[in-house]
Amino acid sequence: MSEPATVIHMDDGKGPPAAASSSYATAPATTGGDATATAAAAGSKAAGGGRGLPLLLRSGAGGFRRCLGVIDFLLRVAAFGATLAAAIATGTADERLSVFTQFFQFHARFDDFAAFTLLVVGNAVAAGYLVLSLPFSAVAVVRPGATGVRLFLLLCDVVAMCLLAAAGAAAAAVVYVAHWGSRRANWVPICMQFHGFCQRTSGAVVATFLGVLVVAVLILMGACAIRRRSRR
Repeated sequence: MSEPATVIHMDDGKGPPAAASSSYATAPATTGGDATATAAAAGSKAAGGGRGLPLLLRSGAGGFRRCLGVIDFLLRVAAFGATLAAAIATGTADERLSVFTQFFQFHARFDDFAAFTLLVVGNAVAAGYLVLSLPFSAVAVVRPGATGVRLFLLLCDVVAMCLLAAAGAAAAAVVYVAHWGSRRANWVPICMQFHGFCQRTSGAVVATFLGVLVVAVLILMGACAIRRRSRR
């Protein structure tokens, strides 16, 4: 009779503590599992949100270079428009001035001045280059880490800017003399008579220097992108 009583007393004394210890042991495990599942769900949501962002808004150096590539593409289109307009305006500069009769006329054409011929050729070459460089600029947008493409564009941009600057400076000197003349050389300004010719050539010079400015910005952006890539 004493042995069953002893067995019952031991079961009653150890049963509740075992259950309590198991409950205390399982509670932290359950909490840790929930935290792990929550962290995994948050990570998957963050990853999904990153995939849902537009291509240009993704963080990191690649996103920055991609934004520079898009701006580069747009600036090349703008520079192409400026240089093409300058070439067309200068190439179509032709005006005749009748004096007394129609048989006695003064004729002003762009090819009468070597500087204006250089302006047409320089802008035409620069416009052609800018069109051909658009696919390379698009490659730089798709592949931001393509350093070779950016370096090639940088070198070609420097050549194009030098050509445009030389042509624009030479034409600007002729336009200045055409507007104001030269008292020391006894050169009379011709823009008082050839209004259309001077307007076209003056506008072409302004468009040329706008193209020079845009290409200079392209050079700075390309150098900045290459430098950031080399630091990595």
